[in-house]
Amino acid sequence: MKLASKFYLVVIFAILYIPLIYLGYYSFNSGKTMIEFEGFSWQHYVELFENSRMLVIVINTIVVALLCGLFSAVFGTLGALGIYSLKSNRQKNSYLVGNNILIVSPDVIIGCSFLLMFTFISKQFGIDNIQGFWSVLLSHIAFSIPIVVLMVLPKLYEMPKSIIDAAVDLGATYPQVLSKIVIPYITPGIWAGFFMGLTYSLDDFAVTFFVTGNGFQTLSVEIYSMARQGINLQINALSTVLSIFVIVAVLIYYVINTSKLKREVE
Repeated sequence: MKLASKFYLVVIFAILYIPLIYLGYYSFNSGKTMIEFEGFSWQHYVELFENSRMLVIVINTIVVALLCGLFSAVFGTLGALGIYSLKSNRQKNSYLVGNNILIVSPDVIIGCSFLLMFTFISKQFGIDNIQGFWSVLLSHIAFSIPIVVLMVLPKLYEMPKSIIDAAVDLGATYPQVLSKIVIPYITPGIWAGFFMGLTYSLDDFAVTFFVTGNGFQTLSVEIYSMARQGINLQINALSTVLSIFVIVAVLIYYVINTSKLKREVE
């Protein structure tokens, strides 16, 4: 049984990671195609970092992702606290159902709804060029908040209520309970929500495709445009850099979470 489960895990991880390794391998190809590896070269990385337009797009994407992770973590945590504080289980379930519907809704529908909303705002208030940085950022925050709620709520339900009761009995105010007890306890969930919001923003294409404007691009939309024009190993180089960025982010979260658990055990 153990052998079968290990074999299954190896197969699953191979299916997931071999394409990424293949992509990264050919990013160092001195040739122009992925048919044959002609020799090791940094050529495509040099071309990538000399492409000023691409660097601007990378910066745009990272800024949007970081801001999305930050604001979705804040608003998602507030939402989770609001749901947790409700007395009625019926109300809690109603809000959770509404939250989960946003998670499972197709990205195309969400993107289309945001497009209609921004178009309506533009026509009603006479705002030109509304589709750009702000439309992309607001859209990413909106679809990341429900994910953060689901990350933070389990930590709230794990928290012993006796801790809060003891703090209140000792004279602690609600802001003190929130800042000294609740927030430190749910910090791993908040960090998880932050990194989920960041990664969701980085790899989102469908919603961004609908709400982005002519003067603003993100990597997902740009890579799609480049891929339609044919094989370009700059895409491989760019994808490899992005993969490394995501891996580093995941490792940082893992280190933070592990150190937190160790402190709790001690």
